[in-house]
Amino acid sequence: MTAVKVISPGGYTTIQDRGRFGFQNMGIPVSGVLDAFAFTLANLLVGNPDNTPVMELTVMGPSLEIKKEMDIALTGAKMGLRVNDSPVEQWTSIRVRPGDLVTIGQVQAGCRAYLAFGGGIRVPEIMGSFSTYVGGKIGGFKGRPLQKEDVLETGDFPLLTRVRAIPESFIPAYPSEAVIRAIPGPQAEYFDTGLKTLFQSEYSVTVKADRMGYRLQGNPISIKQGMPKSIVSEPSMPGSIQIPADEQPIILLVEQTVGGYAKIATVISSDLPLVAQTTPGDTLWFECVDLKTAHALILDEKNRLHAVKTRLEAL
Repeated sequence: MTAVKVISPGGYTTIQDRGRFGFQNMGIPVSGVLDAFAFTLANLLVGNPDNTPVMELTVMGPSLEIKKEMDIALTGAKMGLRVNDSPVEQWTSIRVRPGDLVTIGQVQAGCRAYLAFGGGIRVPEIMGSFSTYVGGKIGGFKGRPLQKEDVLETGDFPLLTRVRAIPESFIPAYPSEAVIRAIPGPQAEYFDTGLKTLFQSEYSVTVKADRMGYRLQGNPISIKQGMPKSIVSEPSMPGSIQIPADEQPIILLVEQTVGGYAKIATVISSDLPLVAQTTPGDTLWFECVDLKTAHALILDEKNRLHAVKTRLEAL
């Protein structure tokens, strides 16, 4: 059933779920949402199963004409949500009805927001995922960002009996100056003073920041004398910090499968949303942590999500 018509697509709006796993050896990246925490909470707010596809909005949100009664929710970056020109809060469920106009403005804090619809957006499942991989023109809605006049369907789903809202203490902040935790390696032996430079310097996000990766600018990170400037290309993962010939770090994200530069460190997965919520000109510092700390932070995040889910489902 037709549920949404795109009046204006916004800056870069795609359909995403958690990602497409197991096909990197064929050159197909994981794709999926860049802020998994905000994505999970958006689906919880409308009562969807955990991995239901949503819209990922970047910098500027879309304008949408609603075609059926349903619940929606917007999480992630603050973008100025309006329904029929009336301001509406994010991080809460919203009942919309046929003829309503949902308008999401320009980002005020953060970079990416997640718009969930009760029942989820109906798009074909490809290689086990609904996520859009624009580079390969697969997944999502016709393998591309949304465009004006696109018409989307959502699944049939019962309306919520009560409004759901995320407690304020669980809503993340998206600062323009962020501390990103990382584990040295996998090619830490390629660096000596470079490791010290990475963890004691500030870096600016450049305009070359997208779903493939974030190029940073700051103190150059030199490779140890006698080490090659590149390595044999090997599989990469989201969060890898590679150092190319210009000695400026690149944080690889979800649309990269291999890399041929030494990787000095790896951003822990629970901090990848912080990276993805920064915009050009924002400042990053790196903090060195060990694997035990990274595991503890992941467990803490899972516990927080479980606590929110339990609280919402009790309503």
